[in-house]
Amino acid sequence: MAKHRRNEFDVTDRINTTDPVQVAGEVCRIYNELYQRDPDASVIRAFTDVVSLYRGENPDYHACDTDYHDVQHVLDVTLAMARLMDGCKRATNDARLDEHMFRLGVVAALYHDVGYIRHRRDTRHKNGAEYTATHVGRGVTFLESYLPQIGMDDDARSASRMLHFTGYEMPTSSIRIPASYHLVGSLLGSADILAQMADRCYLEKCHDRLFPEFVLGGIARKVGNDGKEVVIFDSASDLIYKTAGFYKGATKRLQQDLGGYYVYLDKHFNGHNLYLSELEKNISHAQQITDRRDVSMLRRTPPDTLVNEQGNSLSSKNGTAA
Repeated sequence: MAKHRRNEFDVTDRINTTDPVQVAGEVCRIYNELYQRDPDASVIRAFTDVVSLYRGENPDYHACDTDYHDVQHVLDVTLAMARLMDGCKRATNDARLDEHMFRLGVVAALYHDVGYIRHRRDTRHKNGAEYTATHVGRGVTFLESYLPQIGMDDDARSASRMLHFTGYEMPTSSIRIPASYHLVGSLLGSADILAQMADRCYLEKCHDRLFPEFVLGGIARKVGNDGKEVVIFDSASDLIYKTAGFYKGATKRLQQDLGGYYVYLDKHFNGHNLYLSELEKNISHAQQITDRRDVSMLRRTPPDTLVNEQGNSLSSKNGTAA
């Protein structure tokens, strides 16, 4: 029988992306090989703090309740980000990507979706997905206050604005930050697209998890300037049917808005961009589903990472390969 990549594992099928210890270990290994030393304590502190935050152990915030934008997504993007920075540095030896900027890139990746996490004082919103349209700005505010806590005071303003490269609320060309931050921000935006679309359960997550978030966040349907409702996605199935079209826009963003830096993964993987390969498998499958108008072809079971306020799993399901 052909060996399947496991649902909770990365594109190499080596790293469990629901396990922060494994992801942190691989990120530190990449850093060590690239710079011939271990990263300072700020990186491990950032991993520890983000896991506590998503699990609801931070006294100021509720646990993560968005099961598409969950801790696995954050860890998956962080791993892709470290690999992308490694490939970029090895391919170009760009002086802008020094040890300090590498560490900032890791922290920014860990916190790029923190804007979905609800504050305990928030009595208006019942689910983090309601912040979909504003989560990037909220994340920028959070990161600007968090970076000084881990000794990155001087970077707080510019580094926090790197999160705008993961959103669509402003053109990347209008993000006014120094060149080194702009480079790392472009790598971050690229890692965000590649990691989620290369997830083995990407399509299942879009159908079962992302569409409900879009509904809660007011993304599935919008009111136009003329006051009439515009339907963007009328169902979870419709979201899947439009995935191949979305990829065309994502490709343009990767190549133009984000500088085409995704190609540096070739260098990290010695000539084969595994993220792009896995992504294209998902898009091909999405096209087959669309052609047949048959979402029953979605058969994989994504791992569940959400916990309740007591730190207990909200589901007994796990991500076994299908």
